[in-house]
Amino acid sequence: MECPREHATFANMRMISRLHNTALAAFLCLLPILAGAQEQSRVDALLDRLAEPDLRNWQVVEDEIVMLWSRSGSASADYLLERGRAALADGDLSAAYNHFTALTDHAPEFAEGWNARATLFFEMQHFGPSIADIGRVLAIEPRHFGALTGLGFMLEDMGEIDHALAAFQAAQAIHPHREEINEAVARVTRALNGAAL
Repeated sequence: MECPREHATFANMRMISRLHNTALAAFLCLLPILAGAQEQSRVDALLDRLAEPDLRNWQVVEDEIVMLWSRSGSASADYLLERGRAALADGDLSAAYNHFTALTDHAPEFAEGWNARATLFFEMQHFGPSIADIGRVLAIEPRHFGALTGLGFMLEDMGEIDHALAAFQAAQAIHPHREEINEAVARVTRALNGAAL
C-alpha cells in the first residue's frame, strides 16, 4: 500500500517539474525577443553615430547597420533573404520575387524583407509597388536611409521634385556621409530653384 505522504511528495515533485518546464519554455520563447531588442538598441546607437557630421569611419558603421538589418532572428527568413538577393544579383527577377514575397509573408515585421522586395521592384521600374513596400520598411524602421534614398530616386523620376527633396533630406539627416545622397540633395535643390525662376 502506498504511503499518502510519499504520494503527496511525488505529486509535488511532478508539479514542480511541470512548472519548471513551463518557465523554461517561456524563457526560451523570450530569447529571440530579447535578442531582437538588444540588436535594435545597437542599431539605434549606430544610427546616432552615423549622423555625426565628423565621423571618420562611417563606412564601418554603415556596414554594421546593414549587417544587423539583415538579421531577422529566424534562420528560414535569413535564408529567404540570402536566396532572394542572390537571385537578384544573377538577374533572375522571378526567383527573387518569389523569395522576397515568401519572406514578407513569413516575417512581415522584418523591415529588410520589404526593403529587398522594394529594391527588386525598383530594378523592374515598378515604382508603385516599390513605394508601397518602402512604406512598410519605414513603418518598421523609420531611419532606413537606403529606403529613403530609393524613395527619393523614384519620386525624382516621377517628377515629384519637392517630395523627392524631402526624401533625400530625410536620408541625409540620418546619413550625411554618403556622396550619392548629398549629390541628390544638391541636384534636386538646383532643379527646384530653376523651376522657381
